[in-house]
Amino acid sequence: MLTKPTTKSRGDAAEAAARAFLIRAGLVFEASNFSTPGRGGGEIDLIMRDADGTLVFVEVRHRASASHGGAAASIGSVKQRRIIFAARHYLRRYSSLPPCRFDVVLVQGTGAPHSIQIEWLRAAFDAS
Repeated sequence: MLTKPTTKSRGDAAEAAARAFLIRAGLVFEASNFSTPGRGGGEIDLIMRDADGTLVFVEVRHRASASHGGAAASIGSVKQRRIIFAARHYLRRYSSLPPCRFDVVLVQGTGAPHSIQIEWLRAAFDAS
């Protein structure tokens, strides 16, 4: 009997695909699934380092299809504020702040890797 993949397993697979994609593009992995403590906080799916030293906070969005606007349509202002909140929390570990940006990786499709489409939106939003 086949079991249907859970939302968590699909999300984990999308994050793994995004991470591999970004590493192939030259970014260096730093952390994943960084969460702030308590309710109302935020989570950052991937934290990467670009070749120029920029710290890249990555939101990975997965959608099985482009209906309802696809993955990009699911990143509203509330989600952005929570990611920015988590990034500020993460940056507390640095004595001097590195350059930073917020990217989004859109993973669309399900199943085999060749059937997945990945779109990388650099500097998709900012903290201002």
